[in-house]
Amino acid sequence: MEELHNIRIVPLGGFGEIGRNMMVIEIFDEIIVIDAGVLFPSSDMPGVDFVISDISYLIQNQDRVKAILLTHGHEDHIGALPYVLSELNVPVYSSRLTNGLINVKLREHGLLQQCVLNIVEPNVPFMIGKIEIEFFRVCHSIPDSMGIAIQTPAGAIVHTGDFKIDHTPIDGYKTDFATLSRLAADGVLILFADSTYAEIDGYTPSESTIQGPIDLNIAEAQGRVIVATFASLISRMQIVLDSAHKHNRKVAVVGKSMRNNLKMAIKMGYLHAEPEIIVSLKQAIKLPGSKIILLATGTQGEPTSALVRMSRDDHKEISIVPGDTVILSSSPIPGNESLVAKTIDDLLRLGATVFSSRNANVHVHGHAAREELKLLLNIVRPKFFIPVHGEYRHLVANAELAQTVGLTPDNILILENGYVADINSKQASITDYIPLEPVFISGQKAWQDSDFQLQSRNRISKSGLVAISITLQSQTADFLSAPNIVAYGFPELNEVEDLVEKTSQVVHFALENHTGSVLDWYNIKEDVTRLVTEMLYKETRKRPVVLVLVQPVD
Repeated sequence: MEELHNIRIVPLGGFGEIGRNMMVIEIFDEIIVIDAGVLFPSSDMPGVDFVISDISYLIQNQDRVKAILLTHGHEDHIGALPYVLSELNVPVYSSRLTNGLINVKLREHGLLQQCVLNIVEPNVPFMIGKIEIEFFRVCHSIPDSMGIAIQTPAGAIVHTGDFKIDHTPIDGYKTDFATLSRLAADGVLILFADSTYAEIDGYTPSESTIQGPIDLNIAEAQGRVIVATFASLISRMQIVLDSAHKHNRKVAVVGKSMRNNLKMAIKMGYLHAEPEIIVSLKQAIKLPGSKIILLATGTQGEPTSALVRMSRDDHKEISIVPGDTVILSSSPIPGNESLVAKTIDDLLRLGATVFSSRNANVHVHGHAAREELKLLLNIVRPKFFIPVHGEYRHLVANAELAQTVGLTPDNILILENGYVADINSKQASITDYIPLEPVFISGQKAWQDSDFQLQSRNRISKSGLVAISITLQSQTADFLSAPNIVAYGFPELNEVEDLVEKTSQVVHFALENHTGSVLDWYNIKEDVTRLVTEMLYKETRKRPVVLVLVQPVD
């Protein structure tokens, strides 16, 4: 292997936040990308479905980007892939199940035929350019989760992906300590480790510990059962299928992504379903409630998800009725707590019994707690340590753990998105910063907030919108009709009798200064917007978004 120069680490997402995981590693002037995930929107992002990383750096250096390596199939690690692959023609490497989930996703986006997808097996090294890669098994809340080892002349780079130590995993595959020990014996230069649970003492319980409680909730339910979980949480689906068979219930899926993932996982052998236990939603609606379990998405309070629509009594096929039992088999992602709480409140108002991680043992995390992280550090014994995947306090907690097991502070780097690290066999340091702009996804459209859309959306949500349509003579700017003024979410305009008249007067006043042979329609619009905004604030102490439409007519 040729002589190693500095290794460059560029975090594009997942450093200082839960989600949007995406990291760049540059070795021998070649770029490897680990993961390409989404971030679920917070309550101050109205109309946003999710957020992805800014890949401008990769586009600028696309001739050096050799591969995308995926640790597992959760949305915060693969959800951005369709948007990345529409910009970059680069091969993707992942485990069998992750590959199946990617196929479903790319097919939905019409990108499957143009993408190069490679299935990798654990402990089978392969080359990407000059770089040797090896995947190894770890336990998480989805089968086929992998850590990644990248060989360099100065030692291996090890990335755990999301992991925990589970001695009784549902799929039977445990975290591969033998490979970690072998890598440690040869020397590990850098360890990147999951930090999500670094503040929590002890150990994370096994996935198998929730089988009994979920089964008991289903057994005791008198009516219909609705189990909400992530569309990619395959192991949780198996628990539901097993319980349905045990209690003589049928299972139907609400939501396209979950339905496609379920079919794929059964076809590939990752899920086992008894014959005829899965029925269509149309069939399920005809069955007695005591004979059905519905699988649905919506555990994070996502506005367009199936469960949230049900909670608002806005789902076209399913209505919550008294006697329904709803099991939220997840815990809120930081920032989503209020959305989840509102969903639970709405379900209770409709008469459902709700079990969640707050009042029942229906969810366990897939992330290592403090004792597991210390065990990892003691086994791997890296020279340099960089905590990943977590909000800033999680990264700090993981860094402090590394010090307790003997790493020196100089050999521990806490990075945030955009901060670039250079590492060689002797030292590691932060050397650069790359500005990153979040990319927002609404429907199928990606956009950045360069024109402050989020600010306007939040203003509209809090203070409403006033729309003013003006039809003017194009040569003189004379009114051809009275201004048409409409308010949305701004009731003051209708409640105060003379407010519409005052708004109309301000519009006329604003136009008095715009006469002459050449009319500047942009300035006309800006003046009307400014003066109406000032008047409305003076009258109501509120600042609605004022939208002015000027239509010149010859």
